[in-house]
Amino acid sequence: MTSRAGPGLEPSALPAAWSEHWRGAPERPALFDAAHGWLAWGALERDSARAAGRLAGAGLAAGDRVLISAASSVALAVAHVACLRLGLVLVPANPAYAAPELAALVAAARPRLALVDDEARAAALRALGLFVATPALPLPERPAPRLDALGPEAPALLAYTSGTTGRPKGALLSHGNLYASAEALRRAWRWTPADRLVHALPLFHVHGLGVALLGTLHAGASAVLLPRFEPGAVLDAVARHAATLFFGVPTMWHRLAEHPRVEVLRALRLAVSGSAPLAEELHARLARAGIRVLERYGMTETGMLASNPLDGERRPGAVGFPLPGVELRLAAGGGIEVRGPNVFAGYLERPDANAAAFTADGWFQTGDLGALDPDGYLRIVGRAKELVISGGQNVHPREVEEALCAHPDVTEAAVVGTPSAEWGELVTAYLVSRRELTLDEVRRHLADRLAPYKHPRQLHRVPELPRNALGKLQRHRLRAGRVLGEPPE
Repeated sequence: MTSRAGPGLEPSALPAAWSEHWRGAPERPALFDAAHGWLAWGALERDSARAAGRLAGAGLAAGDRVLISAASSVALAVAHVACLRLGLVLVPANPAYAAPELAALVAAARPRLALVDDEARAAALRALGLFVATPALPLPERPAPRLDALGPEAPALLAYTSGTTGRPKGALLSHGNLYASAEALRRAWRWTPADRLVHALPLFHVHGLGVALLGTLHAGASAVLLPRFEPGAVLDAVARHAATLFFGVPTMWHRLAEHPRVEVLRALRLAVSGSAPLAEELHARLARAGIRVLERYGMTETGMLASNPLDGERRPGAVGFPLPGVELRLAAGGGIEVRGPNVFAGYLERPDANAAAFTADGWFQTGDLGALDPDGYLRIVGRAKELVISGGQNVHPREVEEALCAHPDVTEAAVVGTPSAEWGELVTAYLVSRRELTLDEVRRHLADRLAPYKHPRQLHRVPELPRNALGKLQRHRLRAGRVLGEPPE
């Protein structure tokens, strides 16, 4: 089965669309945060050019990589725009990363410079030999060089999809990839300059950066940037700024559904959920409150792939139809394979991973398993990979297992995802240990090794882990709760 939605997309680079907006409507609001206030489109052009001048003055040139790690703000958004206009490659880093995680990312990506908003994080990066700029130690002013001279093939984003163990995989996306994804959403969701997004997603994640921020800029719309997700703050921002859009992960939607003022979201033109499956019960609960959530499907390596329709049925448990320009097929066994201008060319310096990721005829194998309803709606029915997605964040079991096994009383560990209506999945650890360990004790052990979102939320002590005759861990038995015996006394 092969499916394609809408016409193809002409390749372009991101700044081509931005320049139309800041030249055509320089006074129109673009970005807002509480500390800065509104930044107009013309000011975005000016401030990003100024920031690009500083970066060029530091010796950076097109193709160089810049690690960026900070809380969401207008200043952070301007830094992203400046890097992309100069032709630099963004390397997002979660501000929650511990020192070993930062070290692994720096070793794999080899950035020339880092932009961070926290002095402790800056010190950790400087200890790795990296040149770091912070608000307290900014780059000196320099004239802006020639900007926006980019083709669609120019690299734009290096997003890592693995953790500190083994060799991390860096998905290298071009300007053309990001442009195609943003343009597909503009068409499918009829995103216009009149739209205003309340943006509570982190900018180190492709959902927050590639979909929310770059989608907003591509459409010429505006966004209210919140430093973190808080249900009350989201509802206040929607009401105060007459927002029309909100994008969230299922964890956010779960908390919003419990808020006594959730009906404020009825004013939205479009409410989107992504990064993990939205429980059908939660979908129905929001619908009863008058909020029709639209689910979509995408990946770091591909940007957005499919979406429920803007008009018509937004089917619970389904992710809809391929977006404009996207071709999608189901291989034998239900594996979802895709191709299109949004799909990356490959992982940086990983021919082994690329050989496994792409079919002989050039389709990217997502690792997800899908099924089609009789009328063509796509459903994600499972993952061939072992990735756990909790609160919209990717957690790789092996990384957590190795950190757990560093505890002196842990002899074996296995990590799986347990279904959760709030989190999508809970990071769940099964331990073979010399003594009983509490969840708090385990989380304290992990505090300086892994970001908090990777810490287990459920813990089970077992006498042994289920394995097959060859000694391979049988994770499916853990996911189903079929462990061996009772915990030892």
